[in-house]
Amino acid sequence: MTSKRLLDCSASELAALTKPQLLHAIRASEGRVMVSETIAITPPLLANITNAELAASQGADILLINMFDCQQPLIQGMPGDIDPAQTLHVLQQLTGRVIGVNLEAVDPRFATEHDELWKMKPGRAATPENARKLVQMGAKILVLTGNPNNGVSNMALAQSAGKIRSAIGDEAVIISGKMHGAGVVQESGTAIINESDLHEFARQGVDIALIPAPGTVPGMSIEAASSLIRCAHSAGMMAMTAIGTSQEGADRDTVRQIALMSKMAGADLHHIGDTGYMGIALPENIFAYGIAIRGVRHTYSRIARSVNR
Repeated sequence: MTSKRLLDCSASELAALTKPQLLHAIRASEGRVMVSETIAITPPLLANITNAELAASQGADILLINMFDCQQPLIQGMPGDIDPAQTLHVLQQLTGRVIGVNLEAVDPRFATEHDELWKMKPGRAATPENARKLVQMGAKILVLTGNPNNGVSNMALAQSAGKIRSAIGDEAVIISGKMHGAGVVQESGTAIINESDLHEFARQGVDIALIPAPGTVPGMSIEAASSLIRCAHSAGMMAMTAIGTSQEGADRDTVRQIALMSKMAGADLHHIGDTGYMGIALPENIFAYGIAIRGVRHTYSRIARSVNR
């Protein structure tokens, strides 16, 4: 099992992966792992089917859930008769995918009060307590990042990562980084992350660095992304490029271009964001991105495999 690529894993194999096995399976897939983020609390695009299930139907390998409050568990579109504490376990059973959840590392220096959709809640904070709870609920991946205007800094991400790693040990993969400024203007555009940040992430136990995909934030060229990814790799981490700038709602040609630029830059995982329509990327863009990085054979295989295998 430990030598298998994530590309080739069935639902039962994915469910059984330990953290070291999951990292190996991702690395062995050589830049062909598709991560699709969806929002837990928005009405699903297909009414009574979760956006995560829709993303899975388009070939996503890993389902990342944003704005999931572990103190008040809810994913819109889930069956109404389940125990809230079992929400992530049931989602894994319904989709046959690896489940990850976002946690936000708010820096008190930059925290702001606002009433937008993204407003922070205690159950979404990047704390050891929340991390332990999510692992117990079935999350195999914890992504430390930030939503718009919430005041998340790279320093806060690193500090939170260290505390969470101490709390959960090797029970889950930790990904850390920002897809956009997340409310810190000083850390946006070309200043969104630097090599010192990456080395600090690695020192604090981060497994995978998150950086914006080329062509998403201003100044993030293939060359800039490639330099950051080489740094992450040299520090012992893998790297996930991310579309967190609503370009998950762009035309398919743009999405394919971002996919290939991310591949050229050296991405180990490819993330597509949650607000093409509010709550999920355009489904056809999840599919198009998957085709671009791994072709039809692996994309169709992920779509076609029964969750009962």
